[in-house]
Amino acid sequence: MFVGTFEHSLDDKGRLVLPATFRSALGERGFLSQYDRCLGLWTEEGFNHVAHRLREKVRDGSAAPNAVRSLTANASEVKLDSQGRITISPRLRDYADLTSNSVIIGAFDRIEIWDVARWEEVSADADDSLLVAVTSLGI
Repeated sequence: MFVGTFEHSLDDKGRLVLPATFRSALGERGFLSQYDRCLGLWTEEGFNHVAHRLREKVRDGSAAPNAVRSLTANASEVKLDSQGRITISPRLRDYADLTSNSVIIGAFDRIEIWDVARWEEVSADADDSLLVAVTSLGI
């Protein structure tokens, strides 16, 4: 399980250090792809689960076939180097608008990598959404 928020910088080669707690849960490799204005990083098992669920949604007509194409065509296998870094391709950096400073968050089954400004926007809305959910569910 991935939880927590961390700020890290991308180097000139597009490498990003993952937090130590995430490294152990991720293992030696993961799968990185586009995800809701950010990048999602999954374990192999997690990525297979997401891809399987998405294919099911395409089969039942609740998602377009292009959703699977986008997820897989833009995905890349990433391996941690000896310093705990992954390399993010220019295409994925452009999609997520990543420059030098990034926010890495745990989202239970995946890691999300955000541009700082985008994260600040989403984070404010997320706090409000949590409040509404907790209140309406009586948690």
